[in-house]
Amino acid sequence: MKNSKKKSMEEIQIQNMVVTTSISDKLDLNFIHQIVPDSEYDKKKFPGLIYRQKTPKTAVLLFSSGKVVCTGAKTMNDAQITISNVIELLSRSGLSLNKKPEIHVQNIVATANLHNEFKLNSIAITLGLENVEYEPEQFPGLVYRVFDPKVVILIFSSGRIVCTGAKNVEDVTKAVEVLKEELLTCGLI
Repeated sequence: MKNSKKKSMEEIQIQNMVVTTSISDKLDLNFIHQIVPDSEYDKKKFPGLIYRQKTPKTAVLLFSSGKVVCTGAKTMNDAQITISNVIELLSRSGLSLNKKPEIHVQNIVATANLHNEFKLNSIAITLGLENVEYEPEQFPGLVYRVFDPKVVILIFSSGRIVCTGAKNVEDVTKAVEVLKEELLTCGLI
């Protein structure tokens, strides 16, 4: 059992983590736009300031409420480094900020390859309508909803899958295991 879990973890790749936090009660985005090189801010188009970081390669959205959204991180450590870098950058300009904000994962997107070609029509029929959406004329993948943990997995005929909606890496692993078990039980792998 340990070997199959280890093998599964090696196949799963985190593509994106979306995390949120709050670094202040209020941010002056016009001021921040002036002091942060390469930031983007046009409140007529979008209510937040966008700051892209090269290392780790992430994007940060800052809002006047003090809320922060970080996207593009592949690990929690990358997200923490990004937020720390933003706090340090803004603190140098005299802004009073929460130096150690609590970070919350909102979504993890991961991919994996199950190394098996699938007949998506067979999966749709076998797994049942309550868990599955499949409209090949509109989208080439099958949408499979896992209820515990609550995630969505896109299954493609190539054997590749995309998992979204997880709040932690363990939920991604568990959801992939649930899917594999369902497919094995039904004789689809």
